[in-house]
Amino acid sequence: MHAVVGIYRANSVGDDIEIYTDDTDKANCKFFTLRQQGEKEGADPYFALSDFIAPKDSGLADYMGMFVTSAGFGLDAICAKYKAVDDDYSFIMAQAIADRLAEAFAEVMHVMIRKDLWGYSPDENLSTEDLFKVRYSGIRPAPGYPSQPDHTEKAPMWTLMNVEEDIGVELTESMAMLPAASVSALVFAHPKAEYFAVGQICKDQVQDYANRKGAALDKTEKDLRSMLSYENK
Repeated sequence: MHAVVGIYRANSVGDDIEIYTDDTDKANCKFFTLRQQGEKEGADPYFALSDFIAPKDSGLADYMGMFVTSAGFGLDAICAKYKAVDDDYSFIMAQAIADRLAEAFAEVMHVMIRKDLWGYSPDENLSTEDLFKVRYSGIRPAPGYPSQPDHTEKAPMWTLMNVEEDIGVELTESMAMLPAASVSALVFAHPKAEYFAVGQICKDQVQDYANRKGAALDKTEKDLRSMLSYENK
């Protein structure tokens, strides 16, 4: 199994997160977040991941972490052996075990980040049940999932951490990870950070998101096609 971790100085600017890799406040790269738009009852906030990073104009130094884990190296050879003898059960089980190992490794990596590598929760002492119930401080949302449904946000992670060079996990043109039994995540330490789903988004936010990323609107709509609240022909 392989893993790589990065922890970087960061601040939010609107719905963007700037990452700094030296002693200046000049952004090395940016992560772009999407804000919930669906109607809510009461005074519940409309979240974006940038809410969990200190604003740049606050003058506060903040950080954002990230990691990639993989348990899929060598799996293709194992699966090929089972396919050759038409052992579909063992083939499926090998893939399932590798996926579960990658997820378990991500859980361990997040504990190490909280208690040691970043150390923002050094006295944490949680049971396995507590971990399953997300009773730890902070969150680890993955690009391409509900809190940030854009898989292309994996790209700056791979550049910052030299993921392919250091541990061999590649990104395909469609932003899938190879080996497939891999997990990537951003790490937020804010004590009030919580998981959420962005949900359906309107065209004005998609246009704003495309402008911030410097991407063409049609490409952005394609990347976010499952999240669009409007018909995209």
